[in-house]
Amino acid sequence: MSNIHPTAIIEEGAQIGENVTIEAYAIIKKNVALEDGVVIKSHAYIDGNTTIGSGTVIWPSASIGTKTQDLKYRGEKTFVVIGKNCEIREFATINSSCHENSVVRIGDNCLIMAYCHVAHNCEIGNRVIMSNAAMLAGHVIVEDCAIIGGMTPIHQFCRIGAYAMVGGFSRISHDVPPYTIGAGSPYKIGGLNLVGLKRHGFPLAVRRELARAFKLTYRSDLKLTEALALIEKEGVSNVHVAHWINFCRTTKRGLIGFNNPLFDGPEDEAEEDLEEIEKLLEERL
Repeated sequence: MSNIHPTAIIEEGAQIGENVTIEAYAIIKKNVALEDGVVIKSHAYIDGNTTIGSGTVIWPSASIGTKTQDLKYRGEKTFVVIGKNCEIREFATINSSCHENSVVRIGDNCLIMAYCHVAHNCEIGNRVIMSNAAMLAGHVIVEDCAIIGGMTPIHQFCRIGAYAMVGGFSRISHDVPPYTIGAGSPYKIGGLNLVGLKRHGFPLAVRRELARAFKLTYRSDLKLTEALALIEKEGVSNVHVAHWINFCRTTKRGLIGFNNPLFDGPEDEAEEDLEEIEKLLEERL
């Protein structure tokens, strides 16, 4: 049996599971689905085509599923899907997506602290922690078990790799490789997130292989493609090193803190990006 305060506003059409708690003055719009055991605290606002997984708690004054702030939005049907057993703290904002049938997705067991922002088309994995006032621009991907420090903005289309720890007050404008730790503006990679890897039960042998991959990528004079080829040549004996190679090889924005050239013709690519931005500005004006 659900516990719904009489002052809560729940529009007709909203789907409410078993044992759901909705506190005073919360607002649940018509296309929202709350699974079993969800708790919506006072004054929270849940809008859009939003599904909130079982056991998740939404704290006071959080705003979820509202219209994207992307100026390209033209009224398409979009979605927000939040996993199980998450904590979305006070005044956090999670916007809906942009482009037809696109989804803002947050995995299971995530902690999104107060004043955090998750923008359109973002994907957040499982067991992710976003500290107070961390901000994701559009199309950001945060992989499993990553930690983002407080007051840290993440540029659009960036990726934060699995088990990475990003220090507070950093500025992220490129991809942060998995398993690493770093901070600052400009951002500096400190090395592997060894404490985090130990806490997650990574065996010593795996940590040593990741350390070797990190050193070849960041501490040698090799270009990125050369370093990745050498790592493969030496042998890939576990999924984590394989993930390191794949993450680094598929970067589009480039790896943060990497000084060697990542692409052929970077100046040409930068010029193309500038032309695209100018075209978008002309369309909006």
